[in-house]
Amino acid sequence: MAELNLVLLGPPGSGKGTQGERLQQELGLPYYATGDILRAAVREGTELGRAAKGYMDSGDLVPDQLIIDMIVARLGSPEAADGFILDGFPRTTPQAEALGRAIAALGRQLSTAVLIDVSDEEVISRLSGRRTCPQGHVYHVEHNPPEREGVCDIDGETLEIRDDDRADVVRNRVQQYHEKTEPLVAYYEAEGLLGRVDGDQEPGEVFEEIRTLVASP
Repeated sequence: MAELNLVLLGPPGSGKGTQGERLQQELGLPYYATGDILRAAVREGTELGRAAKGYMDSGDLVPDQLIIDMIVARLGSPEAADGFILDGFPRTTPQAEALGRAIAALGRQLSTAVLIDVSDEEVISRLSGRRTCPQGHVYHVEHNPPEREGVCDIDGETLEIRDDDRADVVRNRVQQYHEKTEPLVAYYEAEGLLGRVDGDQEPGEVFEEIRTLVASP
């Protein structure tokens, strides 16, 4: 298989995590969700986690320098030799430029930036109903409820509303996306790397669109 290096773009709640995990299974590539890595660091109380927590709790973006080295180390690891799926980075144009320089230094290049396009109204609906267990398993009160209300099907832990899924924080996250992350759409379009899919569809339909997109020459 030719090397396949993917970046998943889209607003919070667009389904990047769901699609990233499915692509991981389908393609056999490592899936790096920076949000999950950062939240684990917060739970574990690492130096990175302590530094990032204040930003994450308020819905702000974690400063570039806190995450760039972490991402580059993973992309250069043996497990990513055949490619990677990156979710949550880059989130700004300077981060995209830093990523481009980093992978070029590894003798590699980005294959496709996949935009999962979702309306603001759909984002707010999805996030306000999202519930997460401490191990990272995600449910939705309407679209993907657990078998027992408030309890994870997989490990039996209590489901919680993440601080960054509170209504006021969600609105701030959407605003941050439009101001800081949405310019990446134009950036990757200019680079000839952007592929768009309709994220308002059912997850299975979104996945089929992405599969077709990344299989295209």
